[in-house]
Amino acid sequence: MTAQPAERSGWRMPPMDGYTVDDLLTLPDLPPHTELIDGSLVLVSPQRYFHFAAIDLLVVGLRRTLPADLKVAREMTVVLDRRNGPEPDISVIHAAARKGPDQTYFEGKDVVLAVEVISPESEARDRLTKTHKYAAAGIRYYWLVEMTGPDQHPAVEVFELSEDTGTYRSTGTYRDRIKVDKPYGIDIDLTAIDEL
Repeated sequence: MTAQPAERSGWRMPPMDGYTVDDLLTLPDLPPHTELIDGSLVLVSPQRYFHFAAIDLLVVGLRRTLPADLKVAREMTVVLDRRNGPEPDISVIHAAARKGPDQTYFEGKDVVLAVEVISPESEARDRLTKTHKYAAAGIRYYWLVEMTGPDQHPAVEVFELSEDTGTYRSTGTYRDRIKVDKPYGIDIDLTAIDEL
């Protein structure tokens, strides 16, 4: 079997220098949740139920005590620079960054907290690539969420950006309940995922 040329199969050849955020935001017919990492388009695999449920659990919990100057968004592109437009599973943003219902992205400077729920196919990107890129963009807080233990509940590892090094440092891993005071007072029962 012979592979079809990219132009005949409906996909265009990538530019020599890679794609840009402008391409990500304007190319027609990209699959949902396509991300741009270092100029390459990343197509995500179908979600497991855990991924969907963990996002819902955290979004509801984050909104419960949200200050008026912040908003919670799920699965929106965050423009970090010309060649990077990842899509965190959840972003806590400055309320002023919300421009209206037709908005398709936020700027990295607008994000206070980025949350990624790890999937088998995204683990290296979430743990290594995105950790570095979110820190370089100055996103102060980062959470990594994964399924653990015999009950398959979420475990949330919380990171805070170090002003001295410009990298994240882990401030703890939470398994049954996440209770933190940064970026604001948050208290979420992680075992409640069983009810979703």
